[in-house]
Amino acid sequence: MLTVTCESPGALVAQHRPRPPRGHREVLLRVRRVGVCGTDLHIFTGHQPYLNYPRVMGHELSGTVEEADDDSGLAHGEPVYVMPYLSCGHCIACRQGKTNCCVRIEVLGVHRDGAFTEYISVPQRFVGKADGITLDQAAMLEFLAIGAHAVRRGDVTAGQRVLVVGAGPIGMGTMIFARLRGAIVTAIDSRQDRLDFAAKQLGVAAAVALGEGDEEELSRLTQGEFFDVVFDATGNAKAMERGFRFIAHGGRYVLVSIVQGDIRFSDPEFHKREATLLSSRNATTEDFDTVMRAIREGLVPAAALATHRLALAEVPEAFSRLLDPAQGVIKAIIEC
Repeated sequence: MLTVTCESPGALVAQHRPRPPRGHREVLLRVRRVGVCGTDLHIFTGHQPYLNYPRVMGHELSGTVEEADDDSGLAHGEPVYVMPYLSCGHCIACRQGKTNCCVRIEVLGVHRDGAFTEYISVPQRFVGKADGITLDQAAMLEFLAIGAHAVRRGDVTAGQRVLVVGAGPIGMGTMIFARLRGAIVTAIDSRQDRLDFAAKQLGVAAAVALGEGDEEELSRLTQGEFFDVVFDATGNAKAMERGFRFIAHGGRYVLVSIVQGDIRFSDPEFHKREATLLSSRNATTEDFDTVMRAIREGLVPAAALATHRLALAEVPEAFSRLLDPAQGVIKAIIEC
């Protein structure tokens, strides 16, 4: 089977490997679609903190069942999605239902080899039926679920003013599910093309270009009160630190992105607001179910989000182009 491996930062190699055997209580999948995530781009550029090379990337996947246990409820050829956060089920986080931050978590494509390949065997309990959605949509469940989880972490309610800093795919997922909760959403980003997309396709109330006068504009939009909930989806430490200034008194700040190193903020400013600081990591089954329902109900513009496509064999040569802002990539889908 064809497999693409990131041997080291910037080095992708296509090679043929034997098809993996199906393990105990596992499902062997024929990979059909893989979404390219910011995590994959960070692995390619050498900025992912939880990874050792070489690694087969890819954790946003859909496929069809090749082999499964007779009592699995899964039939040969059936379309499925995969929750790529392989949790232990026993640790302190899992016992609380927080499988997304399992102590011993293994994320496909990060801690163990992922889906830039033609076949993959994964534990049965992380495979779900892609009923009522397409293979493309099933491959987009994961990044959208991260946004849905962040919104749930932020406890967004109708009428609240929400700011999403960073209009990449994760930020866009956050915008979608904040709006579905009835929030008034503002997006801020340095790329005008992504702001235009957020305004046209996602229906945000305001789209603010990063730069001179942006803080004054955010103040104007909120009558000087700023935002009930601020989400950072930038993966940029300076942006994460700056975001503290946009929290309303009594507001919440949710860090969806992750960076290597420390984040600093002014304690007096944080305290006088009695602000709440939250991290948001991965997603849970509940979040995947939320996204599935929204897609089935036509509430997610999945077709518009999938802006680029490439075949698995093209990945070594074409992958670096996905990093070029001029390409206008929102979500690239690899077809296997």
